[in-house]
Amino acid sequence: MPTHHPATDDPAFAHRLRDLARLRRIRDRIDREHAQPLDVEALARGEHMSAGHLSRQFRQTYGETPYSYLMTRRIERAMALLRRGDLSVTNVCFAVGCQSLGTFSTRFTELVGEPPSAYRARHAPGTPEPPPCLTKHATRPIRNREAPAT
Repeated sequence: MPTHHPATDDPAFAHRLRDLARLRRIRDRIDREHAQPLDVEALARGEHMSAGHLSRQFRQTYGETPYSYLMTRRIERAMALLRRGDLSVTNVCFAVGCQSLGTFSTRFTELVGEPPSAYRARHAPGTPEPPPCLTKHATRPIRNREAPAT
């Protein structure tokens, strides 16, 4: 009796697997080349997809658009560079691949909760950290049943 292989028996399933592989390659490229000038059209062109199809499929698969994913990678790298304390916010902005200081600052503030200059000042080498017991208490997740009653 022959075995059943969904990928070979169902063209839609096989197509979806190919799309997932392409999306994974695009995500890996963003991870590797986040500091390079990347845009959705170039990413889509590299995998022979339309920009619209890429955006829809990427969001459906990863829960965010390719642009949002790229900006998140750039902000994560910026956080590390700002913690070093040896680069200005402007230099960090361009080092991570952003072309606009305003867009970088806005996105950084949205994702991190404070402007890049404040983050840099707070995390610069030599800045005293609060005692670990306070940090642990302040960042401890609260379960729903422990949340204060309203």
